[in-house]
Amino acid sequence: MVEPRGGQDRIEPRRAHGLALIAALAVAPVVTACQRAPTTGPEVPAPPPVDTSALDAYFRAAFPADQPGIAVAISKRGRVVYMAGFGLADLTTRAPITPRTLFNLGSLSKTFVANAILILEERGQLSVDDPLTSYFPGFKHRALSDQVRIRHLLTHTSGLPDLRPVEAQPDFFLTARDAENWYPITQADALEFEPGSRFAYSNPAYNGLALIVEQVSGRKWQDFVRDEIFLPSGMATSTITDGPHPDHGVAHGYVRDGADGTGPLVEYDYGEYPTFAAAGNGGVWSSVEELVRYEAALQAGTFLAPATVAASRTVKTFAGWTSADPPFIGWSWFIRELEGTPIIGHTGGQGGFSTQYFVVPGADVLVVFLMNGPGDFGATTTELLGWLAQHGWLDEPIAHDGHD
Repeated sequence: MVEPRGGQDRIEPRRAHGLALIAALAVAPVVTACQRAPTTGPEVPAPPPVDTSALDAYFRAAFPADQPGIAVAISKRGRVVYMAGFGLADLTTRAPITPRTLFNLGSLSKTFVANAILILEERGQLSVDDPLTSYFPGFKHRALSDQVRIRHLLTHTSGLPDLRPVEAQPDFFLTARDAENWYPITQADALEFEPGSRFAYSNPAYNGLALIVEQVSGRKWQDFVRDEIFLPSGMATSTITDGPHPDHGVAHGYVRDGADGTGPLVEYDYGEYPTFAAAGNGGVWSSVEELVRYEAALQAGTFLAPATVAASRTVKTFAGWTSADPPFIGWSWFIRELEGTPIIGHTGGQGGFSTQYFVVPGADVLVVFLMNGPGDFGATTTELLGWLAQHGWLDEPIAHDGHD
């Protein structure tokens, strides 16, 4: 079983663009080969030179230069072996996409929130076993918040229903922030299932986790992530949605207008897409260049101990599990197979943006791409997996931990 791509609320009151979120993208590549991603870990041998011309040919053929586009990065052993941008970040200004273009990451943002929680746990300021009552005493029914732990929010196993009236109040949710998106959950009369018994993807869970980071740290969670994750990792331009911020210097997301998704391209991000302002579940903006640095920082133990990172990427199991599907998620990370390849990663999809981010465990390979237009997400993933297989960069085991 895999996570829903992006895991974001697909509320589209004015237009439909279907579930295939990407591509008629573009040219103008900027490619870097075998560039070292900054880390503080030991030096490792560089991968052998590889021919990336097939990737160039694929992206040039698939993605027109005058359309919303894509940024792509592949690293091996911490070395960038391919990094390129194709297409337009903004159809109005005609700004091209480069590896430094900031895209909204959608649900990949959840990994930053989860890591913020783990930083606070390492410092002894909270525990993933804390009940929600400790942070949200205003739950309508305390019996519910007493049962649900932070670990359940992190793994989408809380059983809390999503009670946000997004379809009934789309205009309100165009600007509703984390607190407004979390509050309806606190008014639940019952759980949908026992915490820790099965998986049900929850965006509001991460709005709640972001609010916990704020309570415990005494800082806005956006500031905490900037200071404790972005800056130590060398992600100096990455930022997080905070109301209308960022309102310039970033890519715009686009979809095809019309019920059948074949109309003209229209902008679909902040101000058009309900829940876009709910930052905890999907508010991080970054570039492929800086996401390579994010992974390098995770591997090097820059802001979390290596053991904590390893545990976060290990499947969490629960004694009361009743689902026919076995557990497949760590602390926000999905541990699964992608077209037969074992991977650890997270996707993202919000408005006109889509994100793919995964590592091949043990092989020290990272693949990330960011898109800002409609098209075929799966075809791009398949192309990149095929290229990795051609170079023998797949095939590694997945770790499982014991009962959590």
